[in-house]
Amino acid sequence: MKKLIRAAAATVLGLSLTTGIAAAQTGSITKTGPGSSNHVSSNTRTSATVRNDNDLHVFSTNDQHSYTGDATAQRNTTAGDATSGSARNSNTVSVSATVDNSGSAAALMDATTPSSDASGTINNTGPNSSNTVSSNVKSTVNVTNDNDISVFNDNDQSASSGDATVRGNTTGGSATTGDASNTSSSTFTFDVTN
Repeated sequence: MKKLIRAAAATVLGLSLTTGIAAAQTGSITKTGPGSSNHVSSNTRTSATVRNDNDLHVFSTNDQHSYTGDATAQRNTTAGDATSGSARNSNTVSVSATVDNSGSAAALMDATTPSSDASGTINNTGPNSSNTVSSNVKSTVNVTNDNDISVFNDNDQSASSGDATVRGNTTGGSATTGDASNTSSSTFTFDVTN
């Protein structure tokens, strides 16, 4: 009976395990009794989830209308010039957006990856004893990126120059109508990095 108690005490004293995410995982079994069964096991599991939801929406609407009046020279002895002015429209839209989510996943991997430097030793065990040292490390990282980009650009422009009329004069002048011009420039730049 005394031999059995000593063997059990030696088994309990001979088992050790150090574990931690930052520390190395070690296990050792030494000086066990005959026919004893001794097991050291380390199980480390880490799990992390990253969800990036990026919604980029551009809504631009532009309505421009410009008109010049009519120029008329009529019923004069000597008529002068009738000139209608110019009508112009100009529109410029520029949008730039940059989204970078790559740093969040990389930082998460560094934070949740446990040390894989595990070691185990078995020394001076008794005859017919069963001794095992095991270390299991599992790290799971889930990254979900949801990027929604939409652009609505509505540009309505109209430009009209008026009539230039010379009529009903003894000596007529010249009639010149002005220019009508529309200009629109739209630039959209999106840069999304996951």
